[in-house]
Amino acid sequence: MRSFIKIAPIVVALALVSCKKDQTADQLIIEDEVAQDAAPVIASAEDMVKEAQSKPLTNIALSEAHFDFGKMKKGAHKEHVYEITNTGENPLIISQVKPGCGCTVPDYTKEPILPGQKGKITLKFDSSSFDGLVHKQAEVFANIEKAPIVLTFSADIQP
Repeated sequence: MRSFIKIAPIVVALALVSCKKDQTADQLIIEDEVAQDAAPVIASAEDMVKEAQSKPLTNIALSEAHFDFGKMKKGAHKEHVYEITNTGENPLIISQVKPGCGCTVPDYTKEPILPGQKGKITLKFDSSSFDGLVHKQAEVFANIEKAPIVLTFSADIQP
């Protein structure tokens, strides 16, 4: 316990001087407070659907709902872009894309997609943890009647 008390001031001092060159300790504290306030809250699927459907509903058309990467080497990183078209009369707002596991990272159009316009949903897949055939999915929460939309992909992971 005594050694902890002796070391604690040194650790605090190092933490304060370890910020970037263009940051002061005051800036670092302010940014930390903002980051704590912005911590993501894990919502249930039901809550995400309610949030997505709280805006005026619209209709969509997908370029495809499933993509097959085919054969790929274990450890390869691949991505595929799904195109989404707003075929309704209200702006399309994608509120969240939730992948089925940590091997898939989503990226999507964050701005409202106006009627007749197109947006993109990109799924980036890391095959490092898999062998053989895999099937993955991501749920897309948006202001449409039948949310979430499920996008899927498959791959045959080769050693």
